[in-house]
Amino acid sequence: MKQLTLLFCLFLAQVQAQTGISVSPPRVYFDSSPGSSGTQKITITNVSDKNSLDLAVSLGDWEYDFKGENMMYPANTLQHSCASWLSVKNEDTYFTLEPGQRKELDVTLTPPMAQDSLAAHTAILYVSQMNPVDDVDSKGTNIKVSVRSGIKVFHKAPEADSRKIEIEDLKFSQAAHAFTLKFQNQSKIWVDGKVITEILNTQTGKKTDVDTLVFYTLPGNPRQLTIPLGKTLEKGNYTASVLIDYGDASTMEMAELNFTYE
Repeated sequence: MKQLTLLFCLFLAQVQAQTGISVSPPRVYFDSSPGSSGTQKITITNVSDKNSLDLAVSLGDWEYDFKGENMMYPANTLQHSCASWLSVKNEDTYFTLEPGQRKELDVTLTPPMAQDSLAAHTAILYVSQMNPVDDVDSKGTNIKVSVRSGIKVFHKAPEADSRKIEIEDLKFSQAAHAFTLKFQNQSKIWVDGKVITEILNTQTGKKTDVDTLVFYTLPGNPRQLTIPLGKTLEKGNYTASVLIDYGDASTMEMAELNFTYE
């Protein structure tokens, strides 16, 4: 039979094959001044019931595209990379976990004394399986399966806390049965939050709730978010209210859109 090699790259490692790793937490945050080191612990677990895993630690860069999808790059490629600031113990760069075994990994970040003017930096730490295991796919083809889990690393300067999101556009498409929201992170640091949408029939007063969406952004990120309507509305005139809650108790961003559903 034809044999294939598959690599599963995950942020929360979980696969349906005979091999898998669990990494917790999937994100680590550092808040430190130049020259001041900080260490975070990451727990890596071999969730396989019969396969031992040979694992290697490596580094890379990442960013979001305008739809919030992850884009991966080699280490030290991006301007906001902090990959060169990260380190693990020599004995933790390559190790073996038996089925069900777990290991705590100490990840240390040391910002250099002389650095750029950016308030926030990111990197990604990979834990990769180096010994692919045999499996069979749904069509009966023999395959080799290995997994790689990525832990996102965030660093910011202690004084950088101000957050600002600004909505740039909100449109509704009846054909797509969805709203399109455009906004931008105008902060110097990453901003995470949720988008809450409510629809009001201005003729009947009936309200329609839409599923809340979660978003993640890095400094300066423009974002286009599709908000599915989720249900068919009665014909009529409506006002859609979109609220962006990004963790600032005193400030939220809101937009309204009047539209007709025919």
